[in-house]
Amino acid sequence: MTVTEDINPNTVEIDRLSSYEIVRLINTEDAKVAPAVGEQLVPIAQAVDLIVSHLAAGGRLFYLGAGTSGRLAVLDASEIPPTYSTSPEVVQGLIAGGDYALRHSTETAEDDPEAGAAVIHQAGVTASDVVVGISASGSAAWVLGAVAEARQRGAACIGLACNAHTPLESLVEVMIAPVVGPEVIAGSTRMKAGTAQKLVLNMLSTAAMVRLGKVYGNRMIDLKPSNAKLRHRARRILAEIGGVDEDSAGHLLEASNGEVKTALVMLLANVSAEQARQRLMRSGGFVRKALAS
Repeated sequence: MTVTEDINPNTVEIDRLSSYEIVRLINTEDAKVAPAVGEQLVPIAQAVDLIVSHLAAGGRLFYLGAGTSGRLAVLDASEIPPTYSTSPEVVQGLIAGGDYALRHSTETAEDDPEAGAAVIHQAGVTASDVVVGISASGSAAWVLGAVAEARQRGAACIGLACNAHTPLESLVEVMIAPVVGPEVIAGSTRMKAGTAQKLVLNMLSTAAMVRLGKVYGNRMIDLKPSNAKLRHRARRILAEIGGVDEDSAGHLLEASNGEVKTALVMLLANVSAEQARQRLMRSGGFVRKALAS
């Protein structure tokens, strides 16, 4: 039996407790998640390096999971384009059972390794791409089938599970395994295991985007101002970094066609939009290098 399926001795009488006692127990168990993830920082960093090298060379990143793992995969992938102005094709989240499974339980979908392999085939995964297989148990057949197919195609493969020494580990170059222990409710891996997976995915995508030059200081200077909140955020970022008022920042955004990074270089280097774009192109998209040039 895997750890994620074990009985938690701390919660065996949870059904006899008051609401406050139940949520206190859950909170106590949740506090174990971050330290478990912290023990995996070395493989997480190795995974980031793999992702960065492939994305920088024009490859793509695929997250693959079933159930909660798949929903978390799609969640992280879907938030990258507006936050870092990437094409939706660059980071993709794929879930067993397809989009229907995002809102509906399709538990049998995870048992089909051929369907996992077929998804990799349909996506046209190549040696230029990186695949992250996500499975709380580390044994979901759909994920194993997908990762095996990706590996056969030469893609870099990373595993994320909440058990050690799983079948997934044998298929990947880098294995990330935060062991969070038995769940509050036995086998309910949407809880601690899901939280651990979310933390790791946040690290992978955020660290990769930082390494790819999409952050200046700790500001998201490559965001896509596609709604009122993001337009206001873009103006505020420019105003705070450049020491100008938000109206001036708004004019710079208009002049740069809404390209925050371009507007920032225009402001800090006192150059035109075209000159800023040329500097960014020569620097590989890194603002600090563009300013130094």
